[in-house]
Amino acid sequence: MADYGGQAPRTQASRARRGLVVLGALTAVLWGIQIVNVSTGRELNFLLGNIPRTLYGLDGIIFSPLLHADFSHLLSNNLPLVVLGFLVFLEGVRRFVAVLASSWLVSGVGVWLTGAGLTVGSSGLVFGFLTYLLVRGFYNRSWKQILLAVVIFMFYGSVLWGVLPTPGSGISWQAHLFGAVGGVLAAVLLRKDSRRRNRRVGS
Repeated sequence: MADYGGQAPRTQASRARRGLVVLGALTAVLWGIQIVNVSTGRELNFLLGNIPRTLYGLDGIIFSPLLHADFSHLLSNNLPLVVLGFLVFLEGVRRFVAVLASSWLVSGVGVWLTGAGLTVGSSGLVFGFLTYLLVRGFYNRSWKQILLAVVIFMFYGSVLWGVLPTPGSGISWQAHLFGAVGGVLAAVLLRKDSRRRNRRVGS
């Protein structure tokens, strides 16, 4: 049996500090972009938003999660993005980046292929972080992660209704749905890495 003494708590505390810095920096970037966006009459949304099935809208796959319709839209996404992103970051920066990239790309490509119009916002990332946190424990066979998933579901589970079509709402359910798919995909792809790490730590 491996004995790491106080190393694990120190590592977790270090990850928590880095997570707060990274998520704080991301928040600052999002608000800075939104200030510029509003000051230019939201021109960035039309220049860099995700416009489905158009060549000039392809760059929106990369840039649209950084843009928002207005400050209330940004605010509604910001808190869950920080909270859920922080919980993912506690597993380490590489896994955080992997989940972020999977949610970002799958959501963006899904919107570009199936969306109904110009789409901006980071809600696809929120749904990706959420579904990753909800399902990872089952793939990793970790009862601690499953218990945390139950707590998270109690707070945020109701937002999963957002993956269903909502005609006339002006909300991109496609971004939600494919962001959620990206989160589950990340949990599936990262499960083997988690199991290998657990075998190395154990005896």
